[in-house]
Amino acid sequence: MRRSLLLLTAATTALVLAALLVPLALLTRSHAADRATADATSRAHSLATGVGQALAGAQGGARGGDRSGVQGAGPGETSDARRVAAGIVDSANGPGLPRTSVVLADGAVLGPATPVTDAVRLARYGRAFTYEPPGGGRTVLVPVQGVAGGTAVALVALTESQLHAGTLASSLEIAGIGAALVLLGLLVADRLGARLVGSARRLSQVADRLAAGDLTARAEPSGPPELRAVAREVNHLADRIDAFLTAERENAADLAHRLRTPVAALRLDAEGLRDPAEAERIAADVAALERSVDEVIRTARKPLREAGRAVATVRTGRDPDPAARRGACADLAAVARERADFWRPLAEDQGRELAFAAPGGPVPVRADPAGLAAAVDALIGNVFDHTPDGAGLRVTVAHEDTAMGTDTENGTGARSGTARLTVEDDGPGFPVGHVPERGHSGGGSTGLGLDIVRRAAEESGGSLECGTAAGGGARVTARFGTAEVAQQDG
Repeated sequence: MRRSLLLLTAATTALVLAALLVPLALLTRSHAADRATADATSRAHSLATGVGQALAGAQGGARGGDRSGVQGAGPGETSDARRVAAGIVDSANGPGLPRTSVVLADGAVLGPATPVTDAVRLARYGRAFTYEPPGGGRTVLVPVQGVAGGTAVALVALTESQLHAGTLASSLEIAGIGAALVLLGLLVADRLGARLVGSARRLSQVADRLAAGDLTARAEPSGPPELRAVAREVNHLADRIDAFLTAERENAADLAHRLRTPVAALRLDAEGLRDPAEAERIAADVAALERSVDEVIRTARKPLREAGRAVATVRTGRDPDPAARRGACADLAAVARERADFWRPLAEDQGRELAFAAPGGPVPVRADPAGLAAAVDALIGNVFDHTPDGAGLRVTVAHEDTAMGTDTENGTGARSGTARLTVEDDGPGFPVGHVPERGHSGGGSTGLGLDIVRRAAEESGGSLECGTAAGGGARVTARFGTAEVAQQDG
């Protein structure tokens, strides 16, 4: 924007100055030529007067001789008159002066050699004029009348450099003024552009912070009225979004808090069972349910800025705050194995075969254990909810090398940027044309299970992929960023 404004200002200023200064330069050049022509005309008239008087003196002497009985002027008198006229012409010539000559009626030339042209012949008829010869410049011709033998012609010739003397300096001055005006215009445009760009850049930074989940970001209105109005509207929008999200988080926390009463009742019922083993098992399940409810409440009331890191990670492919994520680490293999063992009794009751495969060593990923366990439960629970009894499922954990395109399920390959959790089943698979989406399910459920997995994967720098297993059932692959990547980012 700043560069465009400078280019527009430079082009506009240059066009305006060209429209003003080019005619001014031409006018200066024309004025210099007129001034030089007027000076040459004055010199020609003065020369014609002086030469005419000198040559007329010889004629006057001849007339006086007639009255005394001498017939005509003598050769000596004519020569003297021409020498006087030649001296006058020579005094009119000099370095830097216009070339000055006098062509006599008999073709003789006083001063620099000058050819007898049609212009000279026309001037002998008694007409003074100025003309431009083919070779350039300008010539002034003035007739010298009253001379014995016919009319002589005084010529003052101007070259191109004499005709336009002084115009180069004037043109340079005009060009300097134009360049100064262009630079001044660019300076003003640059300051204006810096102000506009600075305001727009600060507004963009506030928008980026809001997009990253920092709802405390506010824009300071600055710049032109239009940008100030946009800044005020952005602040108003941020206030409204903050208010709506705060209300939504509180409502979610309140709804989750209401579950504590029936959970407490379940705990009391479990404690009242007569079979100690059964009471202990159910009490453990109730305690896990209580922890899940507490986690829901904490997550609902978590500031949005913390959740915004996940959005920035998905958009840019890089965690914006790796130091804050470095502490969140869980063993994907251990968590998946523990949750598979939790679901195994139910699988046996329903006649399902639950297979589990994982590397022998740990598979650390960037996720907290509770959230990772919830993601694994969501994937396994979907199989139980959406497939008939007897349909088997397979849970696989593997390291994945995204750069080389290879993976090692036995932990013997290269450790890389992601770890893969795959859950496959032998059920009917996803409905045709169904795209998993938050709040929408093809099986009549809430549609939130896969979204829990997706958020857990994306918060660790991974992704979620749904497809079809080799046997036609559903296959869901969640990729998690490994803890080694988090250390490299730091």
